[in-house]
This record gives sequence, structure tokens and C-alpha cells, in this order.
Amino acid sequence: FTEGVCEIWLTSEDTGAYGRDIGTDLPTLLWKLVEAIPEGAMLRLGMTNPPYILEHLEEMAKILNHPRVYAFLHIPVQSASDSVLMDMKREYCVADFKQVVDFLKEKVPGITIATDIICGFPGETDEDFQETMKLVEQYRFPSLFINQFYPRPGTPAAKMHQVPAAVKKQRTKDLSQLFHSYNPYDHKVGERQRVLVTEESFDSNYYVAHNPFYEQVLVPKDPLLMGKMVEVNIYEAGKHFMKGQPVSDARVYTASITRPLAKGEVSGLTEEFRHAAQNGTNWNAHPSAEIPVKTPLSSWTALQLPWQQEGGGLKILSVSLALLAVLVMFYYGGMKTEL
Repeated sequence: FTEGVCEIWLTSEDTGAYGRDIGTDLPTLLWKLVEAIPEGAMLRLGMTNPPYILEHLEEMAKILNHPRVYAFLHIPVQSASDSVLMDMKREYCVADFKQVVDFLKEKVPGITIATDIICGFPGETDEDFQETMKLVEQYRFPSLFINQFYPRPGTPAAKMHQVPAAVKKQRTKDLSQLFHSYNPYDHKVGERQRVLVTEESFDSNYYVAHNPFYEQVLVPKDPLLMGKMVEVNIYEAGKHFMKGQPVSDARVYTASITRPLAKGEVSGLTEEFRHAAQNGTNWNAHPSAEIPVKTPLSSWTALQLPWQQEGGGLKILSVSLALLAVLVMFYYGGMKTEL
């Protein structure tokens, strides 16, 4: 945060499993993290599978309601058929997924649930796929990652009876059409939202911000907004985004105590080091008292390579000429090497 960071992503292969091997758990970690997050900054959680999050639903709901944590969670379901999930060797059933989603939607109003679907896993029947379609229709996930199954060589699934390619393609198309048939943000036009501006849009026409539910909001490309938390009026909505106009009389939050790093600047440098670089001096911590000691940068020349030091080019030239003289002496002296 002292370097201008205003948004942290906590992610892993399965965030919900954190701590199981070291005697702790994810909520314990999260409560410690939110203590260090200043006003105006946000934490976003990564993916978690249903089994691990089920163990901490009550605490996770409290954390996701925290004003400095996005009310967002990515929970893969992959299929709404228990038989397919069993073939996938998943450690949960559809009821587990629904329990997590239903509980969080009740306890964390407005929460965004993202999920994944695999179409055409070996053995998936038409009935299995229709169950998945019903699940998407029921929850209308605003963020849905649709994947068509492809057998990976060497895996158990590659040896199973495969769904015909044409069927997999059609199921992927059907699910995609269902996903694009609804607009999750239309009802939010006219709302006033608090958003955190963090990046530039792909087309470079807007800045990208996110509201407390990690929904994407495009705002005017005003450099004064970058890294700030502002209030906007939503005036337009698309399938994957909303557009907002900053409210002029609203309070603007600045999360960090310093300006954000410019593009290309190196993170992790102390203010003393930056100051030293600007003034041509080097700052070291005193070994006994941790007091900055100012020493001339010229003292570091002993650690430089010859050509980096003053007169280094002359030294290299002298050494090269000496080597050349030795070679000439050997050549004209008639010295031979017996093989």
C-alpha cells in the first residue's frame, strides 16, 4: 500500500483449502489481512471448490460482507449431474454447490458468483447436460466460463468413452446461447455505485473500475481517477459491463499514502533508496543500530567490472596489447606444439 497498490488478489489453485496442512484456515488468514487494508483499497478472493468453502460458510459470509473485501467468489461446478461429477472424481455433489451458492446469496446480498462448466465430459448424456442447462437458467451466473472437453493424453478421462465431437460442439453452443440470452446488469442502470478504478480498458477508451461486487464498470479516462475509489451514476449496461459517470460532489478515497508507481518503475524500493538514487548517494543500514549511513556511490566502484570503472577502457586495451605481443613472440620464435 505504501507503493500505491489499491487492490490485492489472493489466489491459488484452491483458495478454500488454505491452511489445512498447517493447522489454520482461510477465514483466519482473511481476518488478519483485512486489518492491514486501508480505506479505499479492496481485496479479491480467488477460486475455491465447494468442499472446502462448505466448512467455513458462516465466517466467509461475514468476510465477504466486509467493506474492504469484494462480494465475489469463483466456485466451479463443472456439471450439474452427480454422475458426471463422480466420473470427474470431484469431491462434491450438485447439492453441495447449491448449498454454498444459496447460503452466500442469502447472507451476502448482491454477491457475484462465478462458475465453470465443462461440456461433453466422457459419459455425459443428454439428460446430464439438460441438468446443467437448468442450473444456469436458475442462477443466471453473471460470469460463466464455458469449456468444451478435450481429452488430454495420458489422463484417465482420455481412456473413457468419448462424447462425439459434434455433440460436444452443439452442447457448448447451446450453453453459450443460454448465457448470452440474459443481461445481468440491466436493472442496475440508474444506480449510484462506489467503484475502485484500477486499469485501462482493452480498447484504451475507458478506465476499468469495479463496484463492491466486482462487477466491471467503465468510467471516463481521467488520470485523476486512477487508483481512486469514486462514486458514479450508472447510465448504461452491457452483457459484461456497466458504464458510469463520476459524481462531482462525492467523496474520493485514496487508498495509499503515496502516488502509484508509474509504468516501468520497480516495486519494493525503500524511500531512502529512491532518495539516494536521485541524489547520487547510497544508503546502507548501520549493522548495529539500523541507522541509515550515507556513503558516496564512488565507494562501490571496487565492485564494478574493469570496463565499468573510470579508465576501464584503457586497462582493457593495455591487456589486449600485451596478449597480442605474447602471441606474436610465440609465432615468430618458431615454437611448435607436438600433437
